[in-house]
Amino acid sequence: MLILGTHMSIAEGIAKTAENVVKMNANTMQIFSRNPRGSSYKNYSKEEVECFQKIRRENQFGPLLAHAPYTMNLASADERVYEFACMVIREDIARMDALQIENIVFHPGSHTGIGTEAGIRNIVAGLDQAITGEESIMILLETMSGKGTEIGVSFEELKEIRDGVKHPERIGVCLDTCHVFAAGYDIVNDLDKVLEEFDRVLGLDLLRAIHLNDSMMPFGSHKDRHAAIGEGEIGLEALLRVLEHPLLRKLPFYLETPFDDVGHKKEMEMIKRKLEER
Repeated sequence: MLILGTHMSIAEGIAKTAENVVKMNANTMQIFSRNPRGSSYKNYSKEEVECFQKIRRENQFGPLLAHAPYTMNLASADERVYEFACMVIREDIARMDALQIENIVFHPGSHTGIGTEAGIRNIVAGLDQAITGEESIMILLETMSGKGTEIGVSFEELKEIRDGVKHPERIGVCLDTCHVFAAGYDIVNDLDKVLEEFDRVLGLDLLRAIHLNDSMMPFGSHKDRHAAIGEGEIGLEALLRVLEHPLLRKLPFYLETPFDDVGHKKEMEMIKRKLEER
């Protein structure tokens, strides 16, 4: 079964968001764990949480994904920025775990001049103060495009983070198709080789989710600009091969393309139609 959803706004509440997923004919979703460019978040009533759980259960949702805010930088050497990031990841892991969200993903961070190794040490320390080892939720490192001083541009950097934490069993990976393409992993012409490299460095068992995005920018550009499926440099055919690949097809896929809910519904319908036509 194809597990396909998109990034959803939870401004109306988490139960209403789950209802919208059903209306879109999706069977999973990604939500922000809090304001993506701020620090605020909503507390849900017991009744709303129960309604949310009922909807996802009755409609057989696949694994859900929470996305930590973009304002969080666990690699930063700035004390204020780092303390905020530590607070956010600690609180949001606990909050999303309480909602029985299966995975939470975050951008590893940008070292902003202190160097990759120092940035990775900060990330590891930040995760260690946030993860107890008793959680059910998996914390996913996202593959990054490598713009500026971003960490996570290579599979090796993600491995170094995971190898450094006290609870590596709680750490997985979310592969973003736009990001890895921009980082220089050729998923268009040699997807098998990219997956072999991922397996060699990290192990495919750690791959828990895929952000399915086309790229506005060319291969190896190290620029993170998402495009609609089939309208970018990766192209529809290559992304359909990602969806169909035997090593990936059972994973949940999340669209982060530049559409509203109506546009995403049409995009998902197009993807399903193209897969049926093959």
